[in-house]
Amino acid sequence: QVQLMESGGGSVQPGGSLRLSCAASGDTQNMDCMAWFRQAPGKEREGVATIDSDGVTGYADSVKGRFTISQDKSTHTLFLQMNRLNTEDTATYYCAATRFFCFGQVSDASTLSRLMNYWGKGTLVTISS
Repeated sequence: QVQLMESGGGSVQPGGSLRLSCAASGDTQNMDCMAWFRQAPGKEREGVATIDSDGVTGYADSVKGRFTISQDKSTHTLFLQMNRLNTEDTATYYCAATRFFCFGQVSDASTLSRLMNYWGKGTLVTISS
């Protein structure tokens, strides 16, 4: 079993930055891919970014160049640095983990979601002026 807990959400103005964290505990050594998803009100969940245990990353087109996914294996923490935020980034952000490699795949959110074994409860990010 793996437990995931997100933190770092909040409200910022357009153009601002936030750094999300996801603390993992339990059987983390068998997780080969960690991911961030988000779901805005009234919209389907979408993949944001993935990182495999070998360091391979993937990003949704909508966040490329603005968001950076990283992990600290010593503390079992996943991060999402979000810069140049805009109103379309408003959503609840979820951390997820899987025993399988993601190979940088992000675009097919449905398939990626089904691949995940564990999910956090989410943290709300609101971009508003």
